[in-house]
Amino acid sequence: MCQEHGRGTLSLVTLRVLVAKVGLDGHDRGVKIVARILRDAGMEVVYTGLRQTPEMVVATSIDEDVDVIGLSMLSGAHMALAPRVVDLLREQGADIPVVVGGIIPEQDIQKLLDAGVADIMHPGASSDEVAAAVTAAASANA
Repeated sequence: MCQEHGRGTLSLVTLRVLVAKVGLDGHDRGVKIVARILRDAGMEVVYTGLRQTPEMVVATSIDEDVDVIGLSMLSGAHMALAPRVVDLLREQGADIPVVVGGIIPEQDIQKLLDAGVADIMHPGASSDEVAAAVTAAASANA
């Protein structure tokens, strides 16, 4: 994938993706599987671990110069935490798309998209669908 990485030249680079569990959700098996799927698809993955705050996710994303953020949300706090990550990115002037995966009720999907989330992934998405969603989010942002 061609993408500019702040170095002044357009070059072929590997996508860098940060995956995080935001909030008090302590279930990380799914996010670890997603991290492996993205690595197997040739992406460089930064996994921040459990119980991250939106501020921690944004700071790490900027420090690590990632192309996409993937948030795993199973706790039901997606309507508070995902838009907060998007808002903090905007405040920092960081143009990093956010993809949310997990248990997201249908009635919340459009609200999250309207809040600036790039895409929503549901449980049961195939490996190809996960990799394609992250690649599409990065491409749309390039």
